[in-house]
Parts: sequence; structure tokens; C-alpha cells
Amino acid sequence: MTLYLPRTTTSQITEALMSERLSVGGGAMNMVLTLVIVTDEADHYDAVRAATEAGREHPSRVVALIRRDPDAEPAIDAEIRRPGTSGPGEAVLLRLYGPLGEHADSVVTPLLVPDAPVVAWWPGAGPLNPAADPVGRLAQRRITDALRAPDPLRDLVERVAHYRPGDTDLTWTRLTPWRSLLASAMDQPCGWVNSARVTAEAHYPSAELLAAWLSDRLEAPVERAVSHGPGLTEVRLTTSEGDIAVSRVDGRVATLSRFGQPDQTVALARRGAALALAEELRRLDADETYESAAHHLGPLLAESGARG
Repeated sequence: MTLYLPRTTTSQITEALMSERLSVGGGAMNMVLTLVIVTDEADHYDAVRAATEAGREHPSRVVALIRRDPDAEPAIDAEIRRPGTSGPGEAVLLRLYGPLGEHADSVVTPLLVPDAPVVAWWPGAGPLNPAADPVGRLAQRRITDALRAPDPLRDLVERVAHYRPGDTDLTWTRLTPWRSLLASAMDQPCGWVNSARVTAEAHYPSAELLAAWLSDRLEAPVERAVSHGPGLTEVRLTTSEGDIAVSRVDGRVATLSRFGQPDQTVALARRGAALALAEELRRLDADETYESAAHHLGPLLAESGARG
């Protein structure tokens, strides 16, 4: 069931949530966290759907802050979806009009699940300093997505410059299958890695992050090459024994090639927002590996720029 509360207040929303919780016998008491989505009308449907899918693994109260006309009179339109309507958790969609959009933290604070962690997610263009954002200050984890920015690489670089423990970006999370496959390929003796090359479509920030991670871990030069995509298309490691390559041209299936061994076909589909979000919700501590790769990104780009 969905309850609509036009032109409402946070106290009325809280009362409605309490009533809904009592009517279903528990409700938010089983929630493991509060996921706050900061979005707009154009992106909210896909974002809430992704959060709902992720919520099947991580039951949570989803609070979507949807900013509307900034010049309108201050008002809140609320939509409450009880557990079972859109996943195991509650979903509260708040459309904020006027200056309320700039004070979303005061609106969302009364709706947080007591004694539960808070995760903030910006599915579209997010703040360059998530930890300093009013909503970000409420959260233990802050998730952005540089791929949705007008200039993805510049957006990622500027956000990395403001990194604080708890920050992460879905451009990093999408790399997990690639990093796992490359790590497993190097579990077998392969000699010393002399250099590497990451090939992907232009302006694809995940490729730069992967290059930074490889450069940081392997302490070897990493070249960034451009292809027609989709997304990442190849990673090649040149070792003292021969090449190791992972090639994916269709965005779904990859070929793992190792010197002296037959090629292997590996499932390596591009990840959607729901899978990436579910992975991020599995941990609420700082991601040290992302932090290390992120801090290595700036010097790597500066070095690449110096080489032309």
C-alpha cells in the first residue's frame, strides 16, 4: 500500500510511519540502515528501483529527497510505501519545494532509523565534497557516481581531492569483477610485471581508477588507451614471462589470455546501479583500497599529462 501526504510536515510523516509500522507488526525495527537518496525528478525512479533491489539483501528504510522547483513556496509532498510494496523495507519519497531543497538535512533527520547507520547516495551529479554536504554529514558512508557528471573524469579528480574516510564512488565499485579476475590471473607464477595498459572508451573514469590501482599495486607504468567501448574493453599486463590480457568487446563476456595457456571465456557483464549499490552496502567502514587508488589517481594523471 502507498500513502500520499501532500503539503505535509515531518511530524506528520513520522506519525504516519509509526502508524504503518504498528499495522504491519514491526516494520522499521528490522531495518539495518537508512539509505538517503539525494536526487531529482528525472532520476528518482531508477534510483529508488535500484535501492529496492539492493534492499532485498540489505533491508533498509529508503528516504528519497527529490528536489523540485527552487523558486516555489517551501513545501513537502510525501509518498510512503510500506514494507512489501517495494521490497522488504520502507520507502519514503519526499518532494522538496523551494528553499527546503537546500536544507534537506533538517527534513531527513527525524526520519532516520534510530541507532542504525546512515548511507547517503547521489545517483546523479553529486557534491564535490560529500563529507561537507549537509546530508553527507549525517552519513557513515557517502556514495557518488562520477559517471553521471557532465565531465566524469574531472568530477572524479576533484572529488578525490576532497576524500574523507567513508567516501566511495560507483565508478570504483564497477571495477570489482575486473580487479578480482586480474588478481586471480596473477595468483599463478607470472614473473615480474614490467608495464600495463588499460583500454576503455574516452571519458570513462573507471578506467583511470583501474589504472591508478594497477600502478599503485604493481609499482609499474600503466598506459591509458582509448577504444570505442562499451566501457572497459581490455587490460594487458606485460610480464617478464609474457602477456596476461583480459579482453571484453561486448560488455558481457571476456577472454582471459595467459602466455603458454589456452584462452578462457569468463562472464564479465557490465554492472548496473543495483548490483554496485548492494556491494557498497555490505560494508560501512572506510574502503582503504579505494582510498589508496584514489590518492594515486592525481599523480598518475599528472604523469600521463607530462608524457602528452
